[in-house]
Amino acid sequence: MFELSMPVWEYLLRAVVVYVVLLGMIRLSGKRTMGQFTPFDVLLIVLLGNAVQNALLGKDTSLLGGLLLAAVLITLNWTTGWLTARNRRLERLIEGVPVILARDGRLLHDVLRKELVSLNDFEEALRQNGEIGLADVKIAILETDGRISVVPKERAEDSGRKLD
Repeated sequence: MFELSMPVWEYLLRAVVVYVVLLGMIRLSGKRTMGQFTPFDVLLIVLLGNAVQNALLGKDTSLLGGLLLAAVLITLNWTTGWLTARNRRLERLIEGVPVILARDGRLLHDVLRKELVSLNDFEEALRQNGEIGLADVKIAILETDGRISVVPKERAEDSGRKLD
């Protein structure tokens, strides 16, 4: 139960390699992938965990090996957050940058396609932000966490001006 089947340094190396490679793969898959989890995304996460299990543990099935890997992965995740909070360039590399999806009532279809945002997802974000349609949108931004932020156009009655 407590006997490791490989040296501690190998656990560390395996955890770092798997973490960095998966982080890169997730980053390449796009912001929208991380913003909303569909049943397919949950299935993918479960299968990814199973797929990398052997890469992390090798032939080890000990309790100590699993706990050591968990500690290393949590430490890597915390360190990544700490580094990105202190280094703007690293933050942009790992987390990406917000992307404009619509401006002044005009949808940027090419950007939607590139960012893997469906029209249904965009329209849902409009509704969640209380907007009826695209004409009401000053700017819509795909945030780095996959959420879509919508800034409405200023309406004449909201600004205190009257329409003639």
